[in-house]
Amino acid sequence: MTDLRDPGRPVLTYPERGATRLRPLPAGYHHLRHRTRIGHGRAVFAAAGSAVTDFRMHRATGARVRADGPAVPGARVEISLGAGPLRIGVPCEVIWVPEDPDRAGFAYGTLTGHPECGEESFLVEIAADGTVWFEVTAFSRPAAWYTRFAGPLVPVLQRGYARLLGRHLRALAASG
Repeated sequence: MTDLRDPGRPVLTYPERGATRLRPLPAGYHHLRHRTRIGHGRAVFAAAGSAVTDFRMHRATGARVRADGPAVPGARVEISLGAGPLRIGVPCEVIWVPEDPDRAGFAYGTLTGHPECGEESFLVEIAADGTVWFEVTAFSRPAAWYTRFAGPLVPVLQRGYARLLGRHLRALAASG
């Protein structure tokens, strides 16, 4: 798919825009939900929210990040993982950010050229008791030959990356 206004500009590759916010997640996709306890208190919440929205959390895992700026709706971002010729860049667009003082983060959707098709949200939330949680929610399905070929390995890798993000975010939030 391409943008008819700008034929070279990638576009979203799925129709269920915003489904990670609205729920239920759409049928026909692999679903991922992973939740990690980050810490306790407003200072931890603020540090974790900042690390998510300025992509420091992703960078802390060793991923390369190219972004238009912080995570705001419409911002373009490319996360790349791997090394050398095995590095895969995944182009996305920020779809939504929470409008709640007790939640921070964003969701992005896949653009043309992404090896998967779907949406993923990265949210930090502070509960009433002050516990800070990080949650990854996603729906996706293969969009490239190599992700179709990898089959059931892709969801395992996605869950592993979500856990890795949680560990790095916990460390970033603890260091302020």
